[in-house]
Amino acid sequence: MGEQTVDSYSDPERLRHFMRALLSDVLALEKMIEGGCLEKGVRRIGAEQELCLIGRAWKPASVAESILPHLPEAFAPELGRFNLEFNLVPLPFRGDCLSQLESGLSEHVGLAREAARREGYDVLMTGILPTLRKTDLDFEHMMPRPRYYALNSAMKRLRRGEFELRVIGTDELIVKHDSVMLEACNTSCQVHFQVDPDSFAHYYNIAQVVTSPVLAAAVNSPMLFGRRLWKETRIALFQQAVDTRPTGHHVLDRSARVSFGDDWIRDSVLEIFREDIARFRVVLGIEIDEDPFAVLASGGPPQLKALQLHNSTVYRWNRPCYGILDGKPNLRIENRALPSGPTVIDEVANAAFWFGLVMSFAKTYPDVRDVFSFDTAKSNFLAAARQGLDAQFGWIGEKIIPAKQLIRRQLLPMAREGLQEVQVDEADIDRFLGVIDARVSSGRTGSKWILESFKSMGQDRDVKPTEKMGALVAAMLNRQVKEAPVHKWKLARLDEAEDWKNVDHRVEQYMTTELFTVHEDEVIDLVANVMDWRHVRHVPVENSDGKLVGIVSYRTLLRLLARSMSTTEGQPVPVKDLMTRDIVTARPQTTTLEAIELMRERKVGCLPVVTDDDRLVGIVSERDFLRVAAELLLSSLRRG
Repeated sequence: MGEQTVDSYSDPERLRHFMRALLSDVLALEKMIEGGCLEKGVRRIGAEQELCLIGRAWKPASVAESILPHLPEAFAPELGRFNLEFNLVPLPFRGDCLSQLESGLSEHVGLAREAARREGYDVLMTGILPTLRKTDLDFEHMMPRPRYYALNSAMKRLRRGEFELRVIGTDELIVKHDSVMLEACNTSCQVHFQVDPDSFAHYYNIAQVVTSPVLAAAVNSPMLFGRRLWKETRIALFQQAVDTRPTGHHVLDRSARVSFGDDWIRDSVLEIFREDIARFRVVLGIEIDEDPFAVLASGGPPQLKALQLHNSTVYRWNRPCYGILDGKPNLRIENRALPSGPTVIDEVANAAFWFGLVMSFAKTYPDVRDVFSFDTAKSNFLAAARQGLDAQFGWIGEKIIPAKQLIRRQLLPMAREGLQEVQVDEADIDRFLGVIDARVSSGRTGSKWILESFKSMGQDRDVKPTEKMGALVAAMLNRQVKEAPVHKWKLARLDEAEDWKNVDHRVEQYMTTELFTVHEDEVIDLVANVMDWRHVRHVPVENSDGKLVGIVSYRTLLRLLARSMSTTEGQPVPVKDLMTRDIVTARPQTTTLEAIELMRERKVGCLPVVTDDDRLVGIVSERDFLRVAAELLLSSLRRG
């Protein structure tokens, strides 16, 4: 969860002091490994759960500050004010540990839900909240903590420009943002696996190999801002959201702060820590009051605060972690690739699958590098994120195997053997691996459910994507609280989000984002044809900088036709000669009431929706509000 009292080091002298402490921590860890000071012979598992807070209209609710005081110490804030997270106490990896993990997750989610509902909100487990809007990522929605302000400041300084996101799937998303808040779109269920220091490299390499098929079966984040992207869009989103590498004219071998890695580990966890210190600049710092060698000399375990803080700003999908439990220092592997949701039982099934595969592979392959190339492991990871269960995996023996076939025929039996090896209760093995088997057999992952539900809600042009997103969230919550795994869920329906009492009625909820614009120097004939072809009554006009400078209405063209002014002295008429320059606009967060009053006052039939820098992001018309009024009336009549 990370230290909160931190600073973004721009002062060179303070930076040098922190770097010296960081290097000292690495040397101390090396001494601890050589001296056998780290815990051995103990297997533990754990989990960290991230949650979305939702409110009116099933949208993100930036209310974490009012919810957290009502929750136990296990809960902590996240980057976005619409998120929460909690850590579970680690469990011995044996017996009924999986049932205990499920109980712990369910109990804490229940506590969060109870606290949220007392304030009129709720919580949801999902990889990316479908109703998230770009305006939810404005700086005001960042959790007001020194750590997050410092992180944002440092990342922006290293980036030397805006953060860019480009993801291509069924649809395409290209967007820029001025802070690291894009990262706040992601919510995960991170699972932990404690390993001995002497065998860390062996287990870490295996964790890398088996993460891909587990991810393929666990995908739950196929959409962002209404666009259908990767089956697990979090993977692409997170890498780009905190990518500090500036673009340039030369090709440089620089790694992203979020990555799968670049090679196998050969001997020790120290290889990862040293590489990350060498590759990635310090972005956060704290005043270090610990001499790790003095602590070791006194017989105690050092906190290694500098190393832990730097490690928390390098986001490997399988991340090494140092920690202390009951006075004993240990090493663990943190799997960060698995999404939150769709239900607790789905999350524990994903974890059981991963834990079992790690144990089974460790016994079957003394050195996985002998049978697997790193490039294949990395390619498999990206294939799983992009395609989920439709992925084709490169596998042992240079075979190409469909994900579903690989999981059902080879990997589920291996996971069972791995769990049996540590004497996990047979009933738990049957239950949780049975969920994976049923999910893979049916093909119904969380992502598949979302995409099929979205498609089933139809292509009616009058149904806005925001309505579909709201229905998805409403349906997720309805099914999630019933705790049936996702492969048993019925598809979402539009009417599941019909309760207009919970709608906040803002322009962005109803605006059309599929825009057809023209340049101010285009011929007016183009506007007439666009209106005819696309059945629209208003066409926005942009200049060469992509900013809104005018609008042409259907009435304008009628006046032109009446005056027979399609040409002036035989020359085509440019759009800029006829467009309305005195444009009445709205912002995405403008309420519908304000928008309707503005349209009546200014006697206009539509409102272009623009950002603060006059970039067009949508358009809302009288027709949109007429449909809203009809739905409100119907809803009122049904209730009456």
